[in-house]
Amino acid sequence: MKSIEEIKKELQAASAEGLPEFIKEYTGDSRGGVKKLVETAEKRVAAFVKERERIEKLRFYEEKYREFDYICGIDEVGRGPLAGPVVAGAVILPRDCRILYINDSKQLSEKKREELYEVILEKAVAWAVGYASPKRIDEINILQATYEAMRQAVGKLTPEPDILLNDAVTIPGVAIRQVPIIKGDAKSITIGAASIVAKVTRDRLMVEYDKTYPEYDFAGNKGYGSAGHIEALKKHGPSPIHRRSFIRNFEADNEVKPLS
Repeated sequence: MKSIEEIKKELQAASAEGLPEFIKEYTGDSRGGVKKLVETAEKRVAAFVKERERIEKLRFYEEKYREFDYICGIDEVGRGPLAGPVVAGAVILPRDCRILYINDSKQLSEKKREELYEVILEKAVAWAVGYASPKRIDEINILQATYEAMRQAVGKLTPEPDILLNDAVTIPGVAIRQVPIIKGDAKSITIGAASIVAKVTRDRLMVEYDKTYPEYDFAGNKGYGSAGHIEALKKHGPSPIHRRSFIRNFEADNEVKPLS
């Protein structure tokens, strides 16, 4: 007879698809420890079924526009920060793609975003990111810079999308049919995928900037206006990646730091 520890390890190694067989095998075991492991497995099965049902609902727009071969999700990250670029993600998933746990990137942990980022890039028909720099944001305003980053991302895609599912906006200057969806990153699997690609891309970039400008803690705040970030601005003045149009109320008298 297997020990409880052996059965526990077996449960830990089991895939979601393999859990029903685990439950079937050990349901008749009278040991209290094994009964608890079976209960854990049953909870995992229930959670897995619930997630699959959520993903099916997340495919509503993909099914609605199923006549299009290449459905592209578009989303942006970084409209609100005081520093760093705004980044747009564009993703075309296979027609019947069902990547579990995709969601609005803000609803996911950093670890889960990183995991899903790799899966999305592996499975995507095509993906791309577009950027608008802090300088460009100051020149044309954040909304126009966001549109520019989105157009850039879409323009990089091969194959070209047949239709765009956008998170809330309609992008000017794009001839492809567009469908703006309010809170689309939580309602469309392709927009959710795009939000994850954009978020992970931007977060990684801010971590790199932190190495050059450590006094602002960009690795921690990702350029957003945390109390520590604002205090650093008042003390050190802006870095080259700060958005001057965003920080007028926080700047010290210091001159902008030179690029390293």
